[in-house]
Amino acid sequence: MKRNRVQVMVCTGTGCVSNHAFELRAAFEKEITKHELQYEVEIINTGCNGFCGAGPIVVVQPDNIFYQLLKPTDASLIVQEHFLKGRPVKKFLYTPPAEKVPIPKMSDIPFFADQTLVALRNRGMIDPENIEDYIARGGYKALAKVLTSMTPDEVINEIKRSGLRGRGGGGFPTGIKWETCKKAHGDYKYVICNADEGDPGAFMDRSIIEGDPNAVIEGMIIGAYAIENVHQGYIYVRMEYPLAIKRFQIAINQAREYGLLGKNIFEKGFDFDIEVRRGAGAFVCGESTALMASIEGKPGEPRAKYIHTVEKGLWDRPSCLNNVETWVNVPQIILKGAKWFSSIGTGDVSEDPWGGSKGTKVFSLAGKVNNTGLVEVPMGITLRDIIFKVGGGIRNGKKFKAVQTGGPSGGFIPEGLLDLTVDYEELTKVGSMMGSGGMVVTDEDNCMVDMAKYFLKFTQDESCGKCTPCREGTKRMLDILEKITIGKGTEEDLVLLEEISNMVVESSLCALGGSAPNPVLTTLKYFREEYETHVKEKKCPAHICRQLNNYIIDEDICLQIGHGCGVCKKHCPDGAIIGETKKVHYIDPMKCGKCGVCYDVCNFKAIYIQ
Repeated sequence: MKRNRVQVMVCTGTGCVSNHAFELRAAFEKEITKHELQYEVEIINTGCNGFCGAGPIVVVQPDNIFYQLLKPTDASLIVQEHFLKGRPVKKFLYTPPAEKVPIPKMSDIPFFADQTLVALRNRGMIDPENIEDYIARGGYKALAKVLTSMTPDEVINEIKRSGLRGRGGGGFPTGIKWETCKKAHGDYKYVICNADEGDPGAFMDRSIIEGDPNAVIEGMIIGAYAIENVHQGYIYVRMEYPLAIKRFQIAINQAREYGLLGKNIFEKGFDFDIEVRRGAGAFVCGESTALMASIEGKPGEPRAKYIHTVEKGLWDRPSCLNNVETWVNVPQIILKGAKWFSSIGTGDVSEDPWGGSKGTKVFSLAGKVNNTGLVEVPMGITLRDIIFKVGGGIRNGKKFKAVQTGGPSGGFIPEGLLDLTVDYEELTKVGSMMGSGGMVVTDEDNCMVDMAKYFLKFTQDESCGKCTPCREGTKRMLDILEKITIGKGTEEDLVLLEEISNMVVESSLCALGGSAPNPVLTTLKYFREEYETHVKEKKCPAHICRQLNNYIIDEDICLQIGHGCGVCKKHCPDGAIIGETKKVHYIDPMKCGKCGVCYDVCNFKAIYIQ
């Protein structure tokens, strides 16, 4: 596809859009037209670049110049200085260069330099609403190879040899799942893409869909061909992802126009089409059987898995479900070969399909880390490298405390285990899991009891209520954690909390209940002293649990620096602060409700926690 001399790649993933990326694009269009540059400079909407903390982002190609944190008003200066005079605007660069130092490229930024892109190979490089951009980057070549020179069995064997495992959390070998579904009895089968991403702070699947929807479609077509007797596919996307749904539908329609979906694909007599189904936002619908029940129009509740969905799934027919990231890996494996993919990662899958973690993994890096966003790294990388190299370390020079992997059902991993390699088995050994790729970093200011309570509350709220262990067990666990954080916990509560957690893990119907106690169990294991401080001393070391805090006004600061401003008194809901304006104020401990409002509103740091 012919391009102009300069391409202005405007990130229009959800993160940048929420920061006025479309308004930024409009400002560039106005300036380019004003200076009559429309035949020289082309503006292209792209998907997410991954570096969400730096958005809105614009990358100028072919020079690979990375601009960050832009506002619509910045477009004028960039057009005048960069596009007209050839001088990139230094103040908008990620790392403004010193004098006589070359302008840094996007690839020079550590956040991008230390990643390995497979699933995200087209990140920020194409217009997701233009199928020709995808084709120009090698899109649908894998499908052409499959339909012209490979049998269904050869495709499955290639996926098996690659060692690709499900990226949705379970880590089941993809090739074996396909093979089992292919062998299952049934003359009509389904392939399904799970895009019901519900983890707090996770946006891996959303960003892939928004930025490269055709890669998902190509992977699903290849899977349908390999499994055979598959004529219909479904993409189950959560309703809260309107931009992803829009771009998926555009991609499907364009694929139909190009003869890549529908009747007689590539004149091979292969009929296959895809339909988008919208989820209602229930976290439990990320579970395979609950998801399929939802597609059928039934309540999204899981079922016991004594019969697997590859044998009896959607409408009791054999169904193969993989998540977004799994499907987008498939075309690259077919094009570059199983040996290439299996050369990345850990272990040996030549004889045992469970013998390693191959390829790369996309993580949503969030929390108390400098570089938040979407990262793709090779399996086998250490947690330390992800957090301190790609992530740029902890914000404000604070001390690292723990990282939670695997979303709300994942465990917290302490500093002593930072050199742990990232693969399915190693994370499970320490009480966490890979999950779909959520990664939340905490620092010294986080209370681990409060963090466990936060994530348990999420999973408890999202429990479908079908089975007693999850419905009642998580509620009882949450009650105990609440009791501990308000200073009423006992040592017996810690024993009971652990017992109930283990019971919920062992007896819940589905993975939601079976993994919900992980945040509690790992914080009890690695940060038990924090629980004991809450229980024995009735104190929260991080000062997060406000009912355990004693708020005191420093008299010297209050009078000499704050001049007795009285702001704290005005905001105190309990009337616990005594004192006249321009005089020292005091907190009456008998009236103080320990809400912490006074601490929050004091501009002079005259209030401290004891």
